[in-house]
Amino acid sequence: MLRVPKFINKTLSVRLSLMVVSAMAILLLGSLVVMLHFSRKTVKAEALHKATQTLEGAVLRIDNCLLSVEQATGNIYFAMLPHLSQAEMIPVFCGKLVEANPQIAFCTIAFEPSFYHAQRPFVATARRTPDGAVTTAVMPPSAPADAMLQQPWYTRPMASKKPLWLTPSEKMNTDTLPSITFCLPIINASYEGIGVMAVDVPVGLFSQIVLESKPSPNSYCTLLSGDGAYIVHPDSDKLLHHTVFSAISVRESTTAKDAAEAMLSGSTGYKPFRLNGTDYYVFFKPFERIAVTGRAMEELDWSVGIVYPEDDIFGDYNSLLNYVLAIAVVGLLLLFLFSRAIIHRQLLPLRLLTKSAQRIAKGNYSEIIPDSHQHDEIGRLQTHFKQMQQSLAANIGELEQLTATLQKRCEDLHTAYEKASRANRMKTAFLHNMTDQMIGPANVIEKDVTGLCHANSSLGKDDAKRLTDDILQNGDTITKLLNNLLSLSEEETGKEVSHD
Repeated sequence: MLRVPKFINKTLSVRLSLMVVSAMAILLLGSLVVMLHFSRKTVKAEALHKATQTLEGAVLRIDNCLLSVEQATGNIYFAMLPHLSQAEMIPVFCGKLVEANPQIAFCTIAFEPSFYHAQRPFVATARRTPDGAVTTAVMPPSAPADAMLQQPWYTRPMASKKPLWLTPSEKMNTDTLPSITFCLPIINASYEGIGVMAVDVPVGLFSQIVLESKPSPNSYCTLLSGDGAYIVHPDSDKLLHHTVFSAISVRESTTAKDAAEAMLSGSTGYKPFRLNGTDYYVFFKPFERIAVTGRAMEELDWSVGIVYPEDDIFGDYNSLLNYVLAIAVVGLLLLFLFSRAIIHRQLLPLRLLTKSAQRIAKGNYSEIIPDSHQHDEIGRLQTHFKQMQQSLAANIGELEQLTATLQKRCEDLHTAYEKASRANRMKTAFLHNMTDQMIGPANVIEKDVTGLCHANSSLGKDDAKRLTDDILQNGDTITKLLNNLLSLSEEETGKEVSHD
């Protein structure tokens, strides 16, 4: 692992390439962050726009279905009013309502016992069979009609005297198919409730509308009542036995519950949540019906929403992100290799100069450096380095020549010194020899002079003359020796002058 940093530190081309790639990576990363940030916002905005359009379409189609049922029921209602006293006509009108509107699967018309002055309520029904036929019936006296009139589809419109819609969880009838029920109270001239018309619309019809409004392969649309009960959901088991809150586990309660509460709050928007280990976005809005003249506009308090798996919204975005990152990594790698190849080629003169400098440092001053064909800084550096090498080689040559001359002069000086030393030794020996030769005559002169100085009257002329002759003879001897010494000294001085 330590070889890579050492290789990087020793290789200039790798360092420069890494610098270029790092700068490009920072620039590219910044650009990608900005681009991907706005791309994600655009994708989310597009998903919101698509979901809004889908919700608007789903709400409009569902409301058209509701309006069709309301109008068909109202038409039969007003057609039936003149014949209320004819009990045998009630099943006929009940059957006509189911026949005239294929969206209606079941119809019930029930009257209070007092209306027909009977002991039991009058109940007529009409049902669409699986083969498309319509059957009508009048509940026989032995049937539990009193229990039917205690159910919400009858009691609530009788109490409010207004039309209303009941969700599958609110109505309690014998019909086993999940359906929503439109309840229309029958009012007499005294504005008293005398009965109820109830028509069932299978939720499968709305599910078909929702499936046709599916904006993505894995998304689904749901319709909720005000208490969170499912009116429309792809899973039919949840229509009668679950609410949106009962389907949320404790572990996932935080985000999913927030999304459900936001959806039921009557607002419009979107919320992310997590359910069963999958991330979703729910786009929701309140279910608003179209105002039509003569239509009862009671508050339904429904909410419609489209549940998007996050992969359906950001799947292509995430794939694009992965592709972009892969392309960026490959591009940076290719940029690194391309930069290193170019820089490596551009730095060839520097490596040549490095090797030349190493050989020059080892003493090879005559190293041949080729001419540079480049005109950039490296080319100028090679040219100046060549000039420096040539100047250094010339200076070294002159220095070697001067060193040789100085060495020769040193040898000559050493030889002269040896000769001078030998001459000095010879002079010293000569002086010692001359001094030794002068000592004897000097001692004789000293003795003779002493004898003359201490001579008395008894010294004869002959003796005095002998002493004087000895003194003169020894003096001449000393004088000759000194003259010879002076002559030799003058000759050596003359030789030295001539040598200089």
